[in-house]
Amino acid sequence: MKYTTLGATDLKVSRLCIGCMSFGGADAKGFEWTVGYEDAKRIIDKAIDLGINFFDTADVYSNGKSEDIVGKALEGRRDDVVLATKVGLPTGSGPNDKGLGSEHIKKNLGRSLRLLRTDRVDLYQIHRWDYETPIAQVLKTLTQAVKDGYVDNIGASSMWARQLAQALHTSERLGLERFKTMQNHYNLVYREEEREMIPLCADEGIPLMPWSPLGRGFLTGKYKRGVAPRTSRYKADLYLSGRYFKPEDFDVVERLVEVADGKGVKPAQVALAWLLSKKPVASPIVGPTRVEQLEELVGAVDVKLGADDTRALEEPYRPHPVLGHQ
Repeated sequence: MKYTTLGATDLKVSRLCIGCMSFGGADAKGFEWTVGYEDAKRIIDKAIDLGINFFDTADVYSNGKSEDIVGKALEGRRDDVVLATKVGLPTGSGPNDKGLGSEHIKKNLGRSLRLLRTDRVDLYQIHRWDYETPIAQVLKTLTQAVKDGYVDNIGASSMWARQLAQALHTSERLGLERFKTMQNHYNLVYREEEREMIPLCADEGIPLMPWSPLGRGFLTGKYKRGVAPRTSRYKADLYLSGRYFKPEDFDVVERLVEVADGKGVKPAQVALAWLLSKKPVASPIVGPTRVEQLEELVGAVDVKLGADDTRALEEPYRPHPVLGHQ
């Protein structure tokens, strides 16, 4: 495994991060495609054996089961890993059970710490922008969490570049904690972040932790043009079918398979290698549901792409509507 410093933090993280949205179990409503504790622990154990030290989850994943699984699986090893979670999406039906108001953040941070079995998180991220709570108030609440020792660093996730710029300006103006990372939607079949967000992050020294780096499995090459998908993930995960599978997406996948075959490696490895070659990408977030998948993905850190490979992979891409900010 290879490592990098996560931007302006003092955290040394592996070049791949384990996304724990895949952990929950078949009884987790809305997350029926996820795996339960035993399978998740095998993945976590193997990830650590392979040198991965970065784990990302969220309070909303599998309705809290993901954080519980991660906390239980990491007992006794908490200080050996970098632990990230997120807040902001609805976790209940009440008016204060969503968004980035101070009550919701405080309540859910406490819940996350209990489930994760820790007294602090290395990186606490806002899951989405809150249009009802002023960003100054959000940053004041997060700054207090840092001062209280519950959070070491704060980060952001998918939003418009102008919103991140507004947040950074607010932090500087009011002397508040600054978003130090960006977890955004970025992969070979969705590159709209290259327009504004990625240049802004590069200028500001903010590293990227792309989510869905393999397009929820679309970039593994297992889905074929004209063939009806039959995977359980496709049937249960509406974001997979809704975000990908356009004709132009298959143009990219077919080129990806060509490049991978030419190198004698897997399409998923090439897709991750392409991301790892991009600045300021630090650690793409992968979500394996089997140990064998994880072992394959780790091989991406050793795949080398030349200029011709990169041109070939990028040439078929066509602009997309902006996705993932909701």
